Amino acid sequence: MKVGCIGLGDIARKAYLPVLGTQPGIDLHLQTRTPATLERVGDSLRVPSAQRHTTLDSLLDAGLDAAFVHAPTAVHPEIVTRLLEAGVPTYVDKPLAYELADSERLVALAERRGVSLSVGFNRRHAPGYAQCLDHPRELILLQKNRTGLPEEPRSMILDDFIHVVDTLRFLVPGPVDDVTVRARVEDGLLHHVVLQLAGDGFTALGVMNRLSGSNEEILEVSGQDTKRQVVNLAEVIDHKGQPTVRRRGDWVPVSRQRGIEQTVLAFLDAVRAGEVLSARDALATHELCERVVREVRDRHGAS
Repeated sequence: MKVGCIGLGDIARKAYLPVLGTQPGIDLHLQTRTPATLERVGDSLRVPSAQRHTTLDSLLDAGLDAAFVHAPTAVHPEIVTRLLEAGVPTYVDKPLAYELADSERLVALAERRGVSLSVGFNRRHAPGYAQCLDHPRELILLQKNRTGLPEEPRSMILDDFIHVVDTLRFLVPGPVDDVTVRARVEDGLLHHVVLQLAGDGFTALGVMNRLSGSNEEILEVSGQDTKRQVVNLAEVIDHKGQPTVRRRGDWVPVSRQRGIEQTVLAFLDAVRAGEVLSARDALATHELCERVVREVRDRHGAS
């Protein structure tokens, strides 16, 4: 199977290539416009020179069976369009695009062409989060915080808060009938944002604070007098009387802990089986993110 990796930045090198580079039966092709990076990464993975590409045209000429897109978000629409029009099943880092109209167009194009399009919401596959589906979820609280990183609202929400939005959508136990957004914006920069989703018998809160004093991600799901807490996707604490702690094993790869290995393998298995994957549910997450962006803009005059 010929698999292309487009963009060889930090996320590709740390998370995806360690998985793709060790899979049997994968003929890996790399593409970046930066020759030095292409040489360095290609050498580290022992990718033959003929499978290293500096242009998308050259990569497509190789006759790909699947592609992973890890290029900057701003160029996703152009790259994904080319791949889909060439009939290449495509996995792309979130978000599909910064503008909802572009995301809608890409999903519609994939459906017209009958080509798989998958968006990298890896937390749905992270063991600590996936196991919360078996826990009572009357109240869900997910915090994803950073230090010293206030940012322009659209890029912060679409590049980072989208993980919180999608994870809440994944975990809520029923239809959402109420959506509330709160935020703090100063000098055009988003300091924090809070999203509340509510439905019959449940409330879900997603929080991102970019001036929190700590880089952390903490999920809590509770109900029926029990609580499960997942800290930084690695430590699971069950509370029912005395807390019980489960930690990531010493030899468990970070890519497996964060669900990246699982989502990559699920995508590749679908390609091998000829199954066409739809990005329609991922688009619903982008639509909710657009709602958050618009409410922040309308209330605070941010772009």
